[in-house]
Amino acid sequence: MRILLIGYGTMNRITARLAEEAGHEIAGVIAGDNTTAPYPAFDSIDAAGADVAIDFSHPDLILPLLEGGVKTPLVIATTGRKEELVAVLKEKSASLPVFFSANMSYGVHVMNSLLKKALTMLEDFDLEMVERHHNRKVDAPSGTLVKLLDTALDHREGSYPVYDRSSMHEKRRKEEIGVSAIRGGSIVGTHDCIFAKDDEVIEISHQAQSKEIFANGALKAAAVLVNRPDGFYDYNNLFEER
Repeated sequence: MRILLIGYGTMNRITARLAEEAGHEIAGVIAGDNTTAPYPAFDSIDAAGADVAIDFSHPDLILPLLEGGVKTPLVIATTGRKEELVAVLKEKSASLPVFFSANMSYGVHVMNSLLKKALTMLEDFDLEMVERHHNRKVDAPSGTLVKLLDTALDHREGSYPVYDRSSMHEKRRKEEIGVSAIRGGSIVGTHDCIFAKDDEVIEISHQAQSKEIFANGALKAAAVLVNRPDGFYDYNNLFEER
């Protein structure tokens, strides 16, 4: 594949290396700032003539690029402003294939599926969610935890999130879903869903031990997406047989 990289931070540097090791070509980069890259620079997605664009950037970069017509298939891993971004991507998917995931790890998709099952079986358990990331991550909670939280809210009628309990001065209510974010060091990414009841605790946890899992996930999604018809895809439907 000829791949356009949107953003050239840590993740797309890893993506570029793994892509070239796999025999793909980096058609160019849209960096959006003063970042220099050893590839041609472009200001619009279609100008690169790529087979697919992979985005590990920021809503402030990707959203303006989507304002005009886009024909290049898109793999989008940007987090932040999720509702706005997904609405734009679904509009674009009427005329091109688009894949979106807040986390490019297939393991996180499996975790979300396990969470759905657990929610049906552990209705009387308290639920707390915790995510940990490196000290350079700018959004909190992470896009992945937002996705997991959305799943929980969909399955627990009347529930609502409580962020950072340090300001709370009353006991926990049954309808609450606690959400906590930890930032420190070089933690790649850990997400925990903790179900707690009197005398027992059940945890569903995913630990990313290398950023390469996200880059490889994006490349795998791109390889499938370029052969898919126009539409909006995520891990729930991208790999379905056609």
